Amino acid sequence: MELQENTFEKFELNRQLLNAIADAGYTVPTPIQEKTIPLTLKGHDVLGIAQTGTGKTAAYLLPILMKIKYAQGKLPRCLIFAPTRELVIQIDKAVGELAKYTDIRHVALYGGLGPKTQIEAIQAGVDIIVSTPGRFMDLYLREEIGVKDLKVMVLDEADKMMDMGFMPQIRKILEVIPTKRQNLLFSATFPDKVELLSAEFLEFPTRIEVSPQATTAETVKQRMFTVPNMQTKINILEYLFKTEEVQKTIIFARSKDIADAVYHSLNGRVIPKNNIRVIHANKGQNTRINSMDAFRDGVVTVLVATDVAARGIDIDHVTHVVNFDVPLIYEDYVHRIGRTGRANHLGEAITFLTPAEEYHIKKIEKIIRMDIPRESIPEEVSIAPTPFDENQAMLLEIDNQRKKEDPTFKGAFHEKKNPKAVVKKKTSLAKTGLPKNVTAKSFSSTRPKSYGFSKNNKRSGKSK
Repeated sequence: MELQENTFEKFELNRQLLNAIADAGYTVPTPIQEKTIPLTLKGHDVLGIAQTGTGKTAAYLLPILMKIKYAQGKLPRCLIFAPTRELVIQIDKAVGELAKYTDIRHVALYGGLGPKTQIEAIQAGVDIIVSTPGRFMDLYLREEIGVKDLKVMVLDEADKMMDMGFMPQIRKILEVIPTKRQNLLFSATFPDKVELLSAEFLEFPTRIEVSPQATTAETVKQRMFTVPNMQTKINILEYLFKTEEVQKTIIFARSKDIADAVYHSLNGRVIPKNNIRVIHANKGQNTRINSMDAFRDGVVTVLVATDVAARGIDIDHVTHVVNFDVPLIYEDYVHRIGRTGRANHLGEAITFLTPAEEYHIKKIEKIIRMDIPRESIPEEVSIAPTPFDENQAMLLEIDNQRKKEDPTFKGAFHEKKNPKAVVKKKTSLAKTGLPKNVTAKSFSSTRPKSYGFSKNNKRSGKSK
């Protein structure tokens, strides 16, 4: 029988896996799958650099399932580590879908809930463990996990693991597991810290890079609005939801407080109640999982989230991603917008940029090797005045950025020593490019010329 080109048949996977692949709707391997599956089947260590949404989970799971084939013994033969509980749950779900016609046993280990059920699953016998590093070490130190039969270890989203400070735990894991094993490491970006980890973790690896490091998917249209403050960001959001075909949307915020503020601003006023959810670290585990499931199933169409949800969550047909705040971990920009434009579907990423975030967006544009297109704020959007405290915080942040780039810079912005004192002296703003007669206090109601606003808060050229 002649094998068809560009199908999973050519990898000589067993019939159980091919049937599961067909059920999942996969027909043509993605580039990362084309390159990773044959190498992994041959036993090579692999360093994979690929954006989210490229099919890398199946790229390493299919050959692993082919090697394991069936349930055997009680101890795990494969360990897969991921940085967040959401990604662990997602990978474990993918294992279940691809191994549905086998008797392979798998379990997801993560924090946020008691370990009793997880321990019981391990004690019953398990072939594949998908885990966060912390929960794995916790159960290993309790002597609940045996590792002597381990044959394959995978680190997924290695760059995020480094950002989240998992390096000490990963080193401890490497000390206790068998040294004779196959290693697979996947990362969307390849900064120095991941390169260091790969040198410790991998033995003569084959490097697979399906697209240049930290580039954004061609299926994602990117655009950016320069705005003076947070309230104007909310106003643009309202305008977009009312005037554009914004369907399934994730809004990323920098902190849980901002995420909550965005949620309360939209819920019931712009977005119908029960059609929007918010997830962040303060939300309980079940709440986060239920919200994600509701979004995945289309019951909820808008999800407000911190970066806890930015990686590895494979949700179909997300039409828009909104960066309400510019991420401070610059590689996260790639991961955030990677939630849309997946599996060759078109998507759109919209970023809001304040003056204090200009520094960060320039760093991001350097990483992704492109300038993000900027658009003018639509005429219909109300430009809110900047509150004094918010403006002071932005000026201080800009000062700190300039000091970071130039240690000799003394600072243009000075906080008042006594907050109750009346400001009599004009703050030196010469180095900010503003007129000398503009004080820190008056700046809160003054628009930079580049925004195209006049002093009375109306569009330039349209003041009556």
